[in-house]
Amino acid sequence: MSDRYDLPAELTVTRDGPVRIVTLNRPEQLNTIDERLHRALADVWRRLSADREAAAVVLTGAGRAFSAGGDLEWISSFLDDPVARDESLREGAQIIEELLRFPLPLITAVNGPAVGLGCSVAVLSDIVLISDRAFLADPHVSVGLVAGDGGAAFWPLLTPILRSREYLYTGDRIPAQLAVELGLASRMVTADELLSSALELAHRLARQPAQALRDTKRVAGMHLAQALSGAMQAGFAAERQTMMSAEHRRRVLALRKGAGAN
Repeated sequence: MSDRYDLPAELTVTRDGPVRIVTLNRPEQLNTIDERLHRALADVWRRLSADREAAAVVLTGAGRAFSAGGDLEWISSFLDDPVARDESLREGAQIIEELLRFPLPLITAVNGPAVGLGCSVAVLSDIVLISDRAFLADPHVSVGLVAGDGGAAFWPLLTPILRSREYLYTGDRIPAQLAVELGLASRMVTADELLSSALELAHRLARQPAQALRDTKRVAGMHLAQALSGAMQAGFAAERQTMMSAEHRRRVLALRKGAGAN
């Protein structure tokens, strides 16, 4: 099925009747997002929209993580390559915009850690089922960045902001049950039942009247899209500025050195 979508091996699409299962597929790297996976995440939603046989989508990660965030080697390359840095920001904006206007019901099965952009992609789904072994985190600030493609822009629309600011400012992990309480996930499911629960729900939605479901999603999504328009532009602009900061360089290089030592 992935061949039909013309995607790299880092992102696969498989068929389960009218349901499409999109899988982040770098399990040995905990599905960290590198250049190829980032580009695929920007492209896949439009291709799914054009699949006339698809009625619902499940998004998940291969292996024990949903996505551990950005690939450190790729992020490090931005320090001295402004062209690659700006392209990553353009694609990041495209990922968010495509998710906001994606017409099919999208269920994310968060099977493990969902960090950074991985967290953003997960919580922008229509329904977020989270494993009892998973957690969410947005550590942008901890590496000297504004969370332009993440929590700073849209957590205030989804959560009680006085409760979530601590996690946004510190980058600390949000355990599964707390993610549900904060409104960043729909419900917690045992790890063994996560994917089957997501697929069962996706098939139920696929049986709903298609036009009524799509238009209901479109109308409900208008509130988020309209509220995010200014915040996303400001967020990406601020993130770009911090990507050029000495503090970000220092922290990324320290993380890279620490990863190499391990």
